Parts: sequence; structure tokens; C-alpha cells
Amino acid sequence: MHGHPDTDHHARIPHATRIERSRVLVVGAGGLGCPASLALAQGGVGHLTLVDPDRVDVTNLHRQLWHRTGDVGRFKAESAAAGLLRAFPTLSVEALPERLDANNAEALFRAHDLVVDATDGVATKFFLSDVAVLTGVPLVYGGVLRMQGQALRVDPGGPCLRCLYEDAPPADAVPTCAQAGVLGSMAGLIGAVQALLALELLAGAAGRTRGEATLHVLDGATLEGRTVKVTRAPDCPGCGIQSLPPFPSSQEDTACPT
Repeated sequence: MHGHPDTDHHARIPHATRIERSRVLVVGAGGLGCPASLALAQGGVGHLTLVDPDRVDVTNLHRQLWHRTGDVGRFKAESAAAGLLRAFPTLSVEALPERLDANNAEALFRAHDLVVDATDGVATKFFLSDVAVLTGVPLVYGGVLRMQGQALRVDPGGPCLRCLYEDAPPADAVPTCAQAGVLGSMAGLIGAVQALLALELLAGAAGRTRGEATLHVLDGATLEGRTVKVTRAPDCPGCGIQSLPPFPSSQEDTACPT
């Protein structure tokens, strides 16, 4: 792992050395994963692992900053890793062009200090929340739909995604990207917020109340934000998970890709 000397890197960030020793897993290298990984690298995180099974499509280029025209057809994880190394040559980056699922999720979570959910599938987000509770590894959730975005950090002992939403909605209840659309700049904002929530925790600067978390909601139309206090739900099945949950099927995982 490559680090940065304390004397010339992020002198104003408290506990910079702790951040530089951190290993962060970013699940998804698209509209959320690209800006989140940029902000994490800028914040001084020492190692980033990018996992994504998809390949770059020409429709991704206008909103997924690491991918270039010549990357079309290339695995997103590899393209994003190459972009990060262009910008941060001393950064330690690993690209995993594969799907995070029930076969590898627990091991990948446990190999990192924090996980960023930059996926586009509703059921996958619940799966990642369950794995975070099971492993005790913090997870930063993020989601964007049309001009709305939100982010939440799932800390050990705190409320999970199921405390907030109870369960994934039926597949036909969530519009597809073609139906709803995603504003690229909105995904960029939420990805940056996810990175801030991650850096706050990695730096040891997060003021936490056990059993509580803060949902950050951004309105792209008005450029206004609000916060919502989320408390741990009594008898939440996600908070009491004891074993790895099944990975959602493609029929369950309706998405609006970011």
C-alpha cells in the first residue's frame, strides 16, 4: 500500500495518518462510484478497491468521470482504477471486475475498513446493508432518482437500511432509468456526500449516538438539503441478522442506474 508523508499531504485533515492507512471498498464504478472514489482519493484514503461486473457503455461517458471514449467495452472497475491512477499515481488501487454477491461479500467486507454502496439495484442495497450488520463493517448508502438524492451511513450498532425502509419494494414499484432518468451532476453530489461521510468516520471525527443515524437528503431542483434522524427500529430483521442473506435475483433487483 502506498501512503503519503504527513509533511506534505492533507496537513489540515485531523488524523490524516489514520485515513491514509484505511482500506475502502467501493461497490460500483459508475455514477456514484466515480465521484465517491475521486473524493476518497482526494481525502487521502490509502487503498481503494473497486468492484463492478459491468463494462463501459457509450451512454456512461457523460456522467461517469473516470471513463473515456477509448474505454467503451472495458470493465468499469478497470477503467475507473486506471483513471484514479492517472490522477493519483501513488494511490493503492485494486480493480475487481466481478459481481459482489453471496459468494464473496463477507470476505470483501471484512478485508476493508468501510464500504461505499455505489450500486444501482434496490435489492442489492438491502443485501449490502445486511452484510454490513453481519460483519460489523460500516457502510455508506447512497441513492439517486431524478433530481433527488440521499445518503446514510450504517454504523455498527446503529440503524440499518431496513430500519429506514423496512424492505425492498416490489420490482414493478421502482421506475427504470429510462422511465425516471438520473441527472449526472446529482449523482456526483451524492457520491461526494458519501465520501464525506466515509472520511468523517475514518478520521475518527464522527460524533455518533448509538442507535441513531442521519439521513442526508438533497433536492437538485432547489439545491436545498435536509437531514432526517433515523433511529433503530424495534425488532428490525436486518439489525438482528445472524447469517449471510441470499443475493437478490435479477428479477428482484429493479434499478435506476446511476
